[in-house]
Amino acid sequence: MTPDSYGVETLQVKRFKKAESKNVLDHIVQEHPIALVYNGISHAVMMTTPTDVDLFAKGFSLSEGILTSLKELYAIEVHQSELGITVEMTISSRAFAALKERRRMLVGRTGCGLCGIESLEQLQLDISKITIEPSREWLEQIPVAISQLKDQQKITALTGGAHAAAWVVEGKIMALFEDVGRHNALDKLLGYLAQENYDTSAGFVVMTSRASYELIRKCAQLNIGLLASISAPTSMAIRLAKISGLTLASFCRGDDFVLYT
Repeated sequence: MTPDSYGVETLQVKRFKKAESKNVLDHIVQEHPIALVYNGISHAVMMTTPTDVDLFAKGFSLSEGILTSLKELYAIEVHQSELGITVEMTISSRAFAALKERRRMLVGRTGCGLCGIESLEQLQLDISKITIEPSREWLEQIPVAISQLKDQQKITALTGGAHAAAWVVEGKIMALFEDVGRHNALDKLLGYLAQENYDTSAGFVVMTSRASYELIRKCAQLNIGLLASISAPTSMAIRLAKISGLTLASFCRGDDFVLYT
């Protein structure tokens, strides 16, 4: 990836070191608004890195329960303007009727809010139950997968400002997506898995971020049995992982990790 690639911008800055300074070019991760529109009705505006936009829209639609499968997505069009990006999707009448029942308007931030949850009671009831049993071998494969992350994080290598979500099968990273938001990176990955018809019982997800509750909800929605994160989990993430039956490993660094559920 070159500094001029999509997802990265260059900026003239003044870099200080001790008492000296010099003008240099710095690489900055992009953050743009993306509006998600279903059957002509705007549903959400998310702040994301504008790469793999169609996959992000598909993953968001699935992980938020708007679609039960991509068969309910009839058409998708991506439009760019000076204000940002609009993704217009045509979805089935069933999905659209269900969406209107719980329609909300939100502005996504780098730290996502309660995406689609309207009450405290619904937070627990909304979590899907995992129907697959993670294999013991997956735990042994976590350190191998972690060791592969750095070489595949192209945006992070330039900017230091992106999260990554990776799909791991038999210890090998099969796909990796980056974004300024951890939940956005995961949605891009989930959209890719669904689009390519990956068997989610055959592997697990690795994240470069902390394990927060929305990552648990999204993984559970697509029946992913194991989430491994480099940083710490939150208490709500652990609680929801236990409720859903998702295996959660965090502080995955080098050969070490902590198993929380």
